[in-house]
Amino acid sequence: MTIQQERSRLLTVADYQALAQQRIEPVYYDFFAGAAQDEITARANESALRELCLLPRILRGSDTRQSSVSLFGSTASMPILLSPTAFHKLAHPDGELATARAAAAADTIMIVSLASTVAVEDIAAAARAAAPGRDPALWLQLYLQPDLEFSEAIVRRGEAAGVRALVITVDSPVFGHRERDDANDFHDLPAGLCCENMRDGKTGQVRQIAMSSELSWKHIDWLRGITSLPVLLKGVLHPHDARIALDHGVDGLLVSNHGGRQLDTVPATITALPEIIDAVGGRMPVILDGGIRRGTDVIKALALGASAVGVGRPVIWGLAADGEAGVRGVLELLRAEFDHALALCGAASPADLTPDLVRHY
Repeated sequence: MTIQQERSRLLTVADYQALAQQRIEPVYYDFFAGAAQDEITARANESALRELCLLPRILRGSDTRQSSVSLFGSTASMPILLSPTAFHKLAHPDGELATARAAAAADTIMIVSLASTVAVEDIAAAARAAAPGRDPALWLQLYLQPDLEFSEAIVRRGEAAGVRALVITVDSPVFGHRERDDANDFHDLPAGLCCENMRDGKTGQVRQIAMSSELSWKHIDWLRGITSLPVLLKGVLHPHDARIALDHGVDGLLVSNHGGRQLDTVPATITALPEIIDAVGGRMPVILDGGIRRGTDVIKALALGASAVGVGRPVIWGLAADGEAGVRGVLELLRAEFDHALALCGAASPADLTPDLVRHY
């Protein structure tokens, strides 16, 4: 079958996943697809969205729709962002370069992972080259390192590369226990690959990403004090933590459970979202990631109060299936599905999506 024939059969995110599974090493597929322990939360992210139905409005008199969103000085052509995911070169030799080019071509925001196999400077250059005349929007995800001098060095690299926001993952005081990786004895990148954003500028050596249970709100205050970039927290599920984030000057939240890869049996993100929205009371944007596989999923999240959604694994499936073209295919598929569902819900823009459009079956 030619690549054109294969592309014609890629009609859903699930189709991309099936092709990705054929194309990458089983150990690496398990790394991307797997989650913590019994993988209950990973499955719940998708099933909880399926358990919600949409109650559309009719005869609202608009034959045009717009889907762009503006977040922290970044404009995206749709409310679908690329969540940070690690080790893209395990999925395709071009790795994050291909992902960045696809995101820039789709005119949406890519959140670059600290655990990228390509340096943030090179990702930024690839994104700019793919979007002549525009300044593509990149944010940088961080695990704050116990060595704060090194953490600051990473922040400075991100600033110099032109990232527009910092996304701090806060749900990882320790690594999640992922039994698929244990079964495959997969704990290190293969020779020739590394986390390029962890390269020490002084020694040239690549450090291991360190998780630290000692990190606290004082470290968020420290970060706020060393950069003028917007700071978002990723991994917030408890509404009280959302209120504390407001007190510490955090600019935004990502309601995320790490794709179920950290603590198993935590709630699906769509289940946690309404309480977080109530807690922040409109005082900061809230983004949701976890389980987004259809345009209708995006509609549900936005109707329940999210400003945008992030997609992680679907991007990897596109990358593994067809490189840059596959990532672009996934993004354009989700864009088209979202626009179609927006029309069927009687909405002209994300602002028209309200909680009354969502019900439980």
